[in-house]
Amino acid sequence: MPLPLAPLIPLAVRLGLVASTSWAVTRWVRSAAYPGRTDQRAEDALDELGEGLTVHHPADRAADSPGDRQTNATARLRRVVRFRGKAYEVDASLMARLRLRETDE
Repeated sequence: MPLPLAPLIPLAVRLGLVASTSWAVTRWVRSAAYPGRTDQRAEDALDELGEGLTVHHPADRAADSPGDRQTNATARLRRVVRFRGKAYEVDASLMARLRLRETDE
């Protein structure tokens, strides 16, 4: 007795469309994405951060200096998480800078 494959054709077409679309999107994202880099100076600076949150304005770029204002922020969280008998160290840190400058346009 032959197998009725005709009812499976719409499902196969839909699955093929989804697979080819996801392949095309993945290929496009990989070609458009910047591969990134690791700067050892930045890694060392993140390792030297103290735990907690800080926000400050550098003295040479204070809000009263005309045309140039800067605010820096740092944050670091270090914790040990225990889950099912295993211990995982979580070390999350970030450095951010917001700089506003006046331009002559």
